[in-house]
Amino acid sequence: MHILDTGARFSAVRFSPVFNPPRRRYFTVSANLPFPKHQAKYHKELEAAIDAVDRACRLCVDVKRSLFSSKDKILEKNDQTPVTIADFGVQALVSLQLSKLFPSIPLVAEEDSLFLRENNLVNSVVSEVIAKASVGDDDHLSDDDVLEAIDRGGKDAYTFCNKPATYWVLDPIDGTKGFLRGDAGLYVVGLALVVNNEIVLGVMGCPNWPGDSSDETKGTIMLSHIGCGTWTKSLLLSGDWTRRFVDECSLVNKARFCIQESQPWESLPLSSRFDAKIDSGDLHGNEIRLLPTCHGSLCKYLMVASGRATVFFLRARTERTIKSWDHTVGIICVHEAGGKVTDWEGVDINLEEDQSERRIIFPAGGIMVSNGSLHDQLLEMISSASPTL
Repeated sequence: MHILDTGARFSAVRFSPVFNPPRRRYFTVSANLPFPKHQAKYHKELEAAIDAVDRACRLCVDVKRSLFSSKDKILEKNDQTPVTIADFGVQALVSLQLSKLFPSIPLVAEEDSLFLRENNLVNSVVSEVIAKASVGDDDHLSDDDVLEAIDRGGKDAYTFCNKPATYWVLDPIDGTKGFLRGDAGLYVVGLALVVNNEIVLGVMGCPNWPGDSSDETKGTIMLSHIGCGTWTKSLLLSGDWTRRFVDECSLVNKARFCIQESQPWESLPLSSRFDAKIDSGDLHGNEIRLLPTCHGSLCKYLMVASGRATVFFLRARTERTIKSWDHTVGIICVHEAGGKVTDWEGVDINLEEDQSERRIIFPAGGIMVSNGSLHDQLLEMISSASPTL
């Protein structure tokens, strides 16, 4: 059976926590898939990923609720990037659950525990994780368990030795600035599985994603599985899965663009052809529609994959590396929604160029994400505007 109907909807059962007596925790997977399991080779991994992201988003919501009432909840790493207890808590939570079910599959993720150890913040993270985790019948989570779970995804935790590999890629919170800005700032928990340089599944959770016009609830979870499409449903609520597709825009001047907040439109090559307009008024002459800033690369992928945006493009800058976790899950979600992701030369993103760690990607010029229909035209415009690429 092939799922092609754009209106197809399937039931989904909300995760229901079971009673956990003291010192006993249970791992349960309750997420139904929007397609028959026999169509999805990695359906067990996908179910686990959905459940892990769902729990991680709950952790984020709980931490954010008390974020501004406790000074030790807002931190800053050495690179001056804002980070919160939620980043570390999500990484620990997801790592614990995946390692229980798939102990042989390594994890590539953003954080490591050194910062927590140095700043006496271990207890804050452990308490958040214990509230959401379930790691085994007789297991009790200690501080060391949580720290080891964080470090399982950290730098130097695993060396791939230039061999084809299967591994998870996690961004615990992409868009931390959005996380810190209240309800208006979007942020995403993103998890993907890579098998031999191919992204085979991905799950993104955005707790404050604005509801569709027919649904005033906030929050969404998006999943993709290779060959099975991209789907969403409301986060933290029961509901149906809905198939998602990129938009059908075929004219560049009618497209809706997303860009990275750190790269203003004037710094990007298409600014030589088009002026950007952010308000909702009519467009004139050489104007294009630029959507308001939403923090984090994965937020932009979610926008394109859901059809809310047409294009997201990012310039690669020599002074800042591009991390794999900022893009991996978004790539499969856009692909399975009918879109396209390449570098600025039209080449697919290679996740194995960082041969030993799989933590960095090296797209020529930058990354282009589109609905597919405009992809080649946009690449040609970028090439003509930037002949040195």
